[in-house]
Amino acid sequence: MSDVYESDQLLSEYLLMHYGKHQELMPWGFGPAAAIGFPTRTVGYFPAETGARSLDLGCAVGGSSFELSKDSEEVLGMDFSHSFIAAAEEMRTKGHIDYRMLETGNKTTSATATLPEGARPEQVSFFQGDAMHLPADLGSFHRVHAANLICRLPEPEKLLRRLPDLVQQGGHLVLATPCTWLDEFTAPDKQPEDDTFTWLQNQLKGSFQLVSRHDEPFLIRETARKFQWTVSLVTVWQRN
Repeated sequence: MSDVYESDQLLSEYLLMHYGKHQELMPWGFGPAAAIGFPTRTVGYFPAETGARSLDLGCAVGGSSFELSKDSEEVLGMDFSHSFIAAAEEMRTKGHIDYRMLETGNKTTSATATLPEGARPEQVSFFQGDAMHLPADLGSFHRVHAANLICRLPEPEKLLRRLPDLVQQGGHLVLATPCTWLDEFTAPDKQPEDDTFTWLQNQLKGSFQLVSRHDEPFLIRETARKFQWTVSLVTVWQRN
């Protein structure tokens, strides 16, 4: 898999995406402000379930894992990026991370990421791993969250085939994907032949029932004047 997610610049962008203040992410009086808070919004599709055991696949720097901790007894966050997991672990143990935001050219300003209000870091643990080759002893979960992960895997069907074992009967799965299938991440013969939604339905039928489908925007700030605005397909499933 690509090591693109190990750069300092991308780490900064994801810290902003997961923890940035509104003014830091969108320092203009106009713009797609509704795309802010994506990690919180995707976790919000789970039904409230105090005491749940939750798994956050492709957790990046941990924002969604800490959101899950608010009503979970245990949260496991996993990401392929070593630098993302190191940042998530620093956030868990210290409650904050200082970093630099790129403004323009080589000019940066200081910023501090802090835990979301109500998060319970003592309920969270992180590990670096491969979503296509998860440990056999993970057990099962009430909630499994995988945001913007599927279309970055070389063999996404390996993860989809593992999901029935990861989600407990009656438990819920939230998948989010911008459906940007790029050859640099997923070879053409491993990409869906149909549209992504139809492909997911075909892959998950028999083990999961579709609960709902949504379109959620997300925002990545590259500089103070350059942004990525993308719409992710969010599907919510219940384990049969």
